[in-house]
Amino acid sequence: MSKVWFITGSSKGFGRVWAEAALERGDRVAATARDASTLDALVERYGSDAVLPLTLDVTNKAQVDATVAQAAEHFGRLDVVINNAGYGHFGMIEEVTEDEARAQLETNVFGALWVTQAALPFMREQGSGHILQVSSIGGVNAFPGIGLYHASKWALEGFSTSLAGEVAEFGVRVTLIEPGGYSTDWRGPSSVTSEPLPAYAGVWEARNKQWAQSLQMQGDPLATSDAIFAVVDAEQPPLRLFLGKVGLPMTRAEYERRIKEWEAWDDVASAAQGEQKTEVSA
Repeated sequence: MSKVWFITGSSKGFGRVWAEAALERGDRVAATARDASTLDALVERYGSDAVLPLTLDVTNKAQVDATVAQAAEHFGRLDVVINNAGYGHFGMIEEVTEDEARAQLETNVFGALWVTQAALPFMREQGSGHILQVSSIGGVNAFPGIGLYHASKWALEGFSTSLAGEVAEFGVRVTLIEPGGYSTDWRGPSSVTSEPLPAYAGVWEARNKQWAQSLQMQGDPLATSDAIFAVVDAEQPPLRLFLGKVGLPMTRAEYERRIKEWEAWDDVASAAQGEQKTEVSA
């Protein structure tokens, strides 16, 4: 049975790759973008019966509600919802302005939240559905220079983990997709960079060298579609899935460091429990 997909950020990057891949295998797609004209090529290639192009700014909750409802009414169901819309923000914590911080969270966190909330009633009613949240290896790790981006992805990971437990009984599944470095537009024109402070010149120099090295290890976005299909077609899909080879070893090392530090400070932590109080009955 073919699936109906609702994908945010379908104009380019992962959203465009997965929309095209779903259409190629005979599924139907409600493809969204801030500028719906960027989706014209999808309609021309796959036809209006298979593609529903929709204008969507995920930070506009009223528009999100209306757009998700329009897609559900048009196709009669929603099987896969992918919250892909988002962007990278580059800036040391001290460099980030209030407007920049709010904008990052409005898109990467609240945008995904609004789409999720809008889709859930339809999925609960049909007794099935799968929500894919596009997180990042930056949702389980953190590095200097992209703190607000990390904050947005850690927030996405947190509410989606709770969500998975809340909706399982309705037949709705949740998966966090955690890509490593890929040759998408994440560091390109879609990204935002804060005004740098001279005090952080040394930190920026080190980070730029690391990013330059990582460019040599970038994955091919076109190679990810089969992984997405494996997840959405699975009877028991995972809550989390890395894309690429770097996520697991990087995160394994990170958790080893965390556990080592927690264990080293466990005496201090345990002492903070205080004395166990025992109630005495009369």
